[in-house]
Amino acid sequence: MLRQALAITGLSIRSIPERWAPSLVIVVGLAGVVAVFTALLAMATGFESTLKATGRNDAALILRGGSDAELNSAFDRDSTDLIKQEPGIATGADGKQLVRKDDVSHGANITLRGVEPAGLVLRPQLKIIAGRTFTPGLRELIAGQGVLKQFQGAAIGDRVRMRGSEWTVVGTFVSGDAHDSEMWTDINVARSTFGRIGSSSVLAALDGPDGFERLKAAVAAEPRLSLDVLREQDYFSGQTKQFRQTIGLLAGVVTIIMALGAVFAALNSMYAAVAARGKEIATLRALGFGGLPVVVSVMTEALLLALVGGVLGALIAYALFNGLSVSTLGQNFTQVVFDFKVTPQLVARGLIIAIIIGMIGGFMPALRAARLPVTASLREQ
Repeated sequence: MLRQALAITGLSIRSIPERWAPSLVIVVGLAGVVAVFTALLAMATGFESTLKATGRNDAALILRGGSDAELNSAFDRDSTDLIKQEPGIATGADGKQLVRKDDVSHGANITLRGVEPAGLVLRPQLKIIAGRTFTPGLRELIAGQGVLKQFQGAAIGDRVRMRGSEWTVVGTFVSGDAHDSEMWTDINVARSTFGRIGSSSVLAALDGPDGFERLKAAVAAEPRLSLDVLREQDYFSGQTKQFRQTIGLLAGVVTIIMALGAVFAALNSMYAAVAARGKEIATLRALGFGGLPVVVSVMTEALLLALVGGVLGALIAYALFNGLSVSTLGQNFTQVVFDFKVTPQLVARGLIIAIIIGMIGGFMPALRAARLPVTASLREQ
């Protein structure tokens, strides 16, 4: 039985070039399904990877109680001073606690982050790649590399107008995460310009493995504080939830619609292939070959074409979208710049979808080929 199946399958595969038109329909259809599916999820994966890379697991981000994002958070300087007194915060070489106050604002959907110059120590991955850092007390900005990719007027020497005053861009930085979509300046200048008296958030380096639990418990026990303590990495990962759900739903709906079309195209193409091979199949049946080898032959052809279409679709998605830099609105309508990421996992999922479609599209034609009476097939040819 196995030898019969292999023999018929070999004949089927060798005759594919003679039936290139129906074969091409299957390949092109499945290539389109896999390319669209992979591209949509590559966008979600790139966005998620960018935000997941933002933040450390050994640092805590402290926000006003009930705030879901830094832009919605604000607390006064007294609260910041109280936070510095809580346990669980690491100290630097100078003996001072590693705490950074941030004041986050936005204009034209670009986040402006006011930071303390000393706070850059908590961002070791941030590097100035052109120009210099801002001077405390002056209206100077450093712009993330992502801002330069998507917006004009953010190059070194350009002037940005905000709240009736002009700011000069003096440097460009790269951090490899969501901060690349931000512009940074001195926190005190940002406060005076935007009328703030406190901070949007406080970033604290944690003192040891239990630092987070100690800090969170201490803040919760302090009656003068109404704050939420989160691991910084968890905070930024949580910012992707709604976007991932939306893109996942869109990818599912589009893939199902296109997959249905691909299934019908595969059915028609495989029925046409079976009809074109009717005399060949009937002859083999007359020579003693069973129905099962015929089914295996047709199914193998369908799966092979599906696999070729899946690989082609994955290559198209990789060539057109992998590394493509785009921007989208994140939480609170702030712009986030990120790159599409076509990962091996996405390619594998696309190939599985293609194979499933190939199986569905080839099953009924395979049964028809196996059940077709030999005499009727010979007369029709």
